[in-house]
Amino acid sequence: MTAAEHDRVPRIVGADYESPVARSLERIGATKPGLLGWISTVDHKEIGLRYIVTAFVFLIAGGVEALVLRVQLARPNQALLTPEQYDELFSMHGITMIFLYASPVLSGFSNYLFPLVLGARDMAFPRLNAFSYWVYLAAGLFIYASLLVAAAPNDGWFNYVAYALREYNPGPNLDFYALGMIFLGVSTTVGAANFVVTFLRMRAPGMSLNRVPVLSWGTVTVSLSATFSRSRRSASRSFSCGRTGSSERTSFVQTAGGIRYSGSISSGCSPTLGFTSSYCPRWGSFPTPCPFSAAGRSLVTPRWWSERL
Repeated sequence: MTAAEHDRVPRIVGADYESPVARSLERIGATKPGLLGWISTVDHKEIGLRYIVTAFVFLIAGGVEALVLRVQLARPNQALLTPEQYDELFSMHGITMIFLYASPVLSGFSNYLFPLVLGARDMAFPRLNAFSYWVYLAAGLFIYASLLVAAAPNDGWFNYVAYALREYNPGPNLDFYALGMIFLGVSTTVGAANFVVTFLRMRAPGMSLNRVPVLSWGTVTVSLSATFSRSRRSASRSFSCGRTGSSERTSFVQTAGGIRYSGSISSGCSPTLGFTSSYCPRWGSFPTPCPFSAAGRSLVTPRWWSERL
């Protein structure tokens, strides 16, 4: 075997699953019985399934909101909703579909599949992975709790200006929106960092970067994007709420000439591209595209949308 051939052959390393280290890792990662074990599990498969199930519950809620909106618009002068209730329901529908369904459901699939395709036992930080899910669930429940006090977000799903400014919208509605987005930003940022570290440090022996499945590239590139974009957005919301008492509750100020975009757009495109690039070649019998196309897409998408928003 030549040196060139040797470089292209994966190195298979045998593992002793009966060793003390293997048994210790298995015991730490195992889900304990009972309710406490169900809550405290760090198994990436269970966390991935929880992401998917929770996201679909929010999808149903968003679908019900869309149905009520269409009933309101079915006939002229319909009085099912007041104008204020319509604004709140319209905003909650958008927030639900984009922030509570579209991005988290892809995180669920990635949580379930990512360690499997990389040959890892679990994510790099299992407890941080569980923390990410529970913060996401708490953020969704917090945003929906605003409906109980008739103070749901009412300025659209990404904080339309100038209606988002204090002089036009003085109620607590946008405070629920800003705090909910901070919680979601924390969940997304720590989850994205977990994906990146898992990709860099937890690959199976012999799996060099040119052997990594395209699914992994789609996830890790959007995770890199989210690590910087979501943390910046969360920090700007925190400073805005704390320094000015929520007098400026939007990251866009028209007089400052700013341009803003939502990182959730790229969060939805790149993982989907990774899934498509991984499985369509197998089903359709055509060559696999370059894995770095997913990376290029994640870098281009935020700029593309920022120029249009």
